[in-house]
Amino acid sequence: MAVLLFFFFLLFDISRAIPVLDFSKLNGHERAKTLAHIANACEDWGFFHLVNHGIAEDLLERVKKVSTDFYKLEREENFKNSKVVKLLNETGDKKLENVDWEDIVTLTDDNVNEWPSQTPGFKETFKEFRYELKKLAEKILEVLDENLGLPKGHIKKAFDGEEGENNAFFGTKVSHYPPCPNPERVIGLRPHTDAGGLILLFQDDEVGGLQVWKDGEWIDVEPLKNTIVISVGDQIEVISNGRYKSAWHRIFSTTDSNRRSVASYYNPSHKATIAPAPQLMKETNEEWNQAYPKFVFGDYMSVYYQQKFHPKEPRFQAVSAM
Repeated sequence: MAVLLFFFFLLFDISRAIPVLDFSKLNGHERAKTLAHIANACEDWGFFHLVNHGIAEDLLERVKKVSTDFYKLEREENFKNSKVVKLLNETGDKKLENVDWEDIVTLTDDNVNEWPSQTPGFKETFKEFRYELKKLAEKILEVLDENLGLPKGHIKKAFDGEEGENNAFFGTKVSHYPPCPNPERVIGLRPHTDAGGLILLFQDDEVGGLQVWKDGEWIDVEPLKNTIVISVGDQIEVISNGRYKSAWHRIFSTTDSNRRSVASYYNPSHKATIAPAPQLMKETNEEWNQAYPKFVFGDYMSVYYQQKFHPKEPRFQAVSAM
């Protein structure tokens, strides 16, 4: 991994690349420095690559294989007959709006019986992967607690809601962005912020396409083998009272590659009440004075489903009035 990072820094202007952070350094003498780097990434970018995250390379390789096999075996032909393909073929040179060049299947603990069943090893591999990712997500949330000066477990407890422990929602989207004959006419995934809490993305090693909006321009999230890309969601922004920001991001389509993307999201329970942490309401920094509303996460999602591809600020305003 050190060699990969060396070549990454040689190839790309790191001042215009999302941070690459080593999670293992939290266990050594560089803990304080690593905590500061994570805090800065959450404040300045809302995105960062995580290396040495503790998930076994063998498992990551199996996830890649079964994801690719699954698309070829169970999804590729269906995508060719999908709505977005038909629209692209039937609308001449017109640019398509309100659609994405994307194939998705969603995995949760509640729909295991609906998980893909024709691809050998898919269910077993993703059960193991989701277990490891959830553990990693909860470790990262504790790091965010520490950096924000909150009691250990504050964010997880907020996500669990009043129903008790382990009620936070953990889902996974297995997505593919197939080759597109006219990428100038349809985007892979339209710009948006993530509605939930913490997003852990295992993206394609070779095919790019993910971009983050920063300082008035789109910045590529370059493929970096076997890293987990961490994204701050809207609910972390609220709990941090705006100290950490969810970031606009998008995925563009390409003509010659099928991009693989496995995004898992650690979200509040739909019944959980989300609000700025009281400790952060006391900050005097002018940038933190604006308190975010208090709301039930399920109500926020009702607004988000209607306004996903619009600015997030009106969503906060709408949910505060509910």
